[in-house]
Amino acid sequence: MIRFLAIALLALAIGFASPAAQAVAPRSSRNAMRAPAYPLITIDPYTNGWSMTDNLYDDDVRHWTEKPFPLRGFITVDGEQYRFMGAGDGETAHQLYADVQATQTHYGFTCGPVDLELTFTAPLLLDTPELISRPVNYISYKVKSTDGKRHSVSIRFMASPLWAVNTPEQGTVSGKSESGSLVLLRTGTRSQEYFSRKGDDVRIDWGYFYLAAEKRGVAASVQSDGSLSIIRDMGHSCNASGFIMAGYDDIYSIRYFGEKLRPYWNRSGDATIESQFEAARKDYKRLIKRCDGFDNRLMADATAAGGSQYAELCALSYRQSICAQKLVQAPNGDLLLLSKENNSNGSIGTVDISYPAAPLYLKYNPRMAEAMINANYYYSESGRWTKPFPAHDVGTYPIAEGQTYPGDMPVEEAGNMIILTAAICHFEKSGSYAARHWETLTTWAQYLRTFGLDPENQLCTDDFAGHFAHNANLSIKAIVALACYGRLAETLGKGDIAAEYTAAAREMASQWVLMASDGDHYRLTFDKPGTWSQKYNMVWDKILNLGLFPDDVRATEIAWYLNHQNAYGLPLDNREMYTKSDWIVWSATLADSAEDFEALIAPMWRFYNETRDRVPMSDWYFTHAPHRRGFKARAVVGGHFIRLL
Repeated sequence: MIRFLAIALLALAIGFASPAAQAVAPRSSRNAMRAPAYPLITIDPYTNGWSMTDNLYDDDVRHWTEKPFPLRGFITVDGEQYRFMGAGDGETAHQLYADVQATQTHYGFTCGPVDLELTFTAPLLLDTPELISRPVNYISYKVKSTDGKRHSVSIRFMASPLWAVNTPEQGTVSGKSESGSLVLLRTGTRSQEYFSRKGDDVRIDWGYFYLAAEKRGVAASVQSDGSLSIIRDMGHSCNASGFIMAGYDDIYSIRYFGEKLRPYWNRSGDATIESQFEAARKDYKRLIKRCDGFDNRLMADATAAGGSQYAELCALSYRQSICAQKLVQAPNGDLLLLSKENNSNGSIGTVDISYPAAPLYLKYNPRMAEAMINANYYYSESGRWTKPFPAHDVGTYPIAEGQTYPGDMPVEEAGNMIILTAAICHFEKSGSYAARHWETLTTWAQYLRTFGLDPENQLCTDDFAGHFAHNANLSIKAIVALACYGRLAETLGKGDIAAEYTAAAREMASQWVLMASDGDHYRLTFDKPGTWSQKYNMVWDKILNLGLFPDDVRATEIAWYLNHQNAYGLPLDNREMYTKSDWIVWSATLADSAEDFEALIAPMWRFYNETRDRVPMSDWYFTHAPHRRGFKARAVVGGHFIRLL
């Protein structure tokens, strides 16, 4: 067990923030949801820490896999110590609120005669690849006297070596260094074996975890158990503020078809982790301002698009989606944003993870949507994958050297890749991405034209539901994909091809309406009357204005959905009580009225607010009880942003 030593007050003073800077944000601006888990340190699938309790001090910070990642915080006021973060003995602060925004999580505490505001910031701003890759997060703190008197205050943060190991028994070494105005503490394994393991329920055990702070007024040390300790004395004051930084230098991130790839921030091999921390220090005020502005705009935009509960879901989804992926640069210069299929099978670069996750990236930077599927194109076009449809994945994280999933999803993945490419070109207002991959797209489109209308017995992205034939929603995907191929051909000046495939898609859509109709709704499978399912793939017909399905098809489905919801949402189909949150939002987006959309979102919001499974958002959960069926911490929650498109 990690031992935490008593806090020694220091005698050094630091600069104080003005009272105006200490003001608490209005309650109405906070996220009202009691999150199932609160994102704290969110850098990538490995450096990924959450609070999985209501109060930050009720338990230790944990990795998304629920393994302990102890990060503890104490504040001493006039000689009285209060614990505000992490498990342990002794007196605790009193938590006032927890507020999740897109790039930041805010906490408020009362600690005797002072209030403490604590903010975890991950500046994952998608328009800036350098920031997505920079492996540094901020922990900011503000202290304000509540009685108008001056108080002697110091604050301490401690991190365990468990942040840098896969299992607790692995030997670690910790150390201290200085760089410019910073003091840095680091910890890592003794063995340092790159890519020594792959899979799902694993954590990184190479590279080094860091805590860093400006040297002034700080005592930084490595404890006897290897834990890292930073103490800052805030002097004798009414108001004070500061920040520390947490980060990870993984040295090498991904093994990609025989090449060891460094993280994007060090793609040329000439940067240092110290330079990243120094850049983060210099950028602190500017980035906090940018993150505040982005968080406020996201909440305003999402509220306007889908209501306040929808906005709160988007805020919680944002960092989870991005930090379930890793940004690197391929040897050919392509940008790669490679997903890890968390709590599923650990696959890397899964096409049917990128497909549902894509709306977030299409909204804020379509180039990042390209980066999500560049590896899949490379896999096919390099000759390593030779089937007439895309591979499911490119390996098992962090090793991308070819599909490891045991089966194929032919219609699913071909449809996904074509639709994603069309969406990228639509939001980039350019056909150049499709032009780069036209031959490959053509192979996949030909496959869908032959096999897509009435799919044979095969898996779709909802593979947990098993193989089944005549899947009406999968058929929609194929039809939409063919129309997307026709749209891309038109964009690229290929008029004959555009006319041919657009006509084929529209004819198939007409056949679909007849084949799937079941009176007041449309079937799960063409051959089984009395069945139903969410038709979430139809959303692209609406977003891209493809003109495939009559408006009354969507209206009929929405009416059915509204009458078949349970307490926590709309089931995926008639076979089970479980659902997928990403698909609920896609299906709800078929609605033309704000009232219908919000009515379908409200039970989903209720699930996350009430679930008893305290883990990062699950996208696969039961609609009749507050429990997840499986999955957590996955990138697919980026799909919640589809209403914003």
